[in-house]
Amino acid sequence: MIALGQGVPVAYDLKLLFDLSKGSSMSTDPISFLFDGDANAKLTIVLAHGAGAPMDSPFMNEMAVALTKGGLRVARFEFPYMAKRRLDGKKRGPDRAPVLIPFLGEVVSQLGGPEMLILGGKSMGGRMASMVADDLGVAGLVCLGYPFHPPGKPDNLRTEHLAKLVTPTLICHGTRDPFGSPDEVAGYELSDAIRLHWVEDGEHDFKPRKSSGRTQSQNISDAASAISDFAITLI
Repeated sequence: MIALGQGVPVAYDLKLLFDLSKGSSMSTDPISFLFDGDANAKLTIVLAHGAGAPMDSPFMNEMAVALTKGGLRVARFEFPYMAKRRLDGKKRGPDRAPVLIPFLGEVVSQLGGPEMLILGGKSMGGRMASMVADDLGVAGLVCLGYPFHPPGKPDNLRTEHLAKLVTPTLICHGTRDPFGSPDEVAGYELSDAIRLHWVEDGEHDFKPRKSSGRTQSQNISDAASAISDFAITLI
């Protein structure tokens, strides 16, 4: 059972959600993937998008290219609500967990199995991935800007399941991210399986202040290097 931590916590039975997804259109319809990198790479990192931007947003595009430079193959996809937006141009809110969680299971299944996959994503995408990584048996987990809590609501935590996480995990998180500051994160109960890469002066999208002397591209490149180093430990 996993508590989402948005408003009144809602618990979802992951096994039940996977069982309910069997036999649905989700389990038979092919998912459209966007691939980058060498198809023969030892590991593929699966990147789910955030709540409001698609799989080919500027951030996701730049991150994908940076990851391929480290020898990883990258697979991107869109959750059903975002795929609908691409078709009709209408903005809509994210699907709820009972849709997103089984969909991630189908993503892993259609990519050929979990053993050589690193599952992850940006913000919401990474959070959803963290909720199913153990159940899916993927090699690793990467979260790009984990939403530890909603901005301005530090008591509304989304961390309960992170204390019990078994899958090797890397969280890349900006030091100025409003979804969780370094001081706040230091006080959370996190599993020993989780490593943190702090993105210097980065906001939620890793963008730093001009006064820092850094650029968003530098921060994305540094995060990609940290992910590549992390991936080596999984092989």
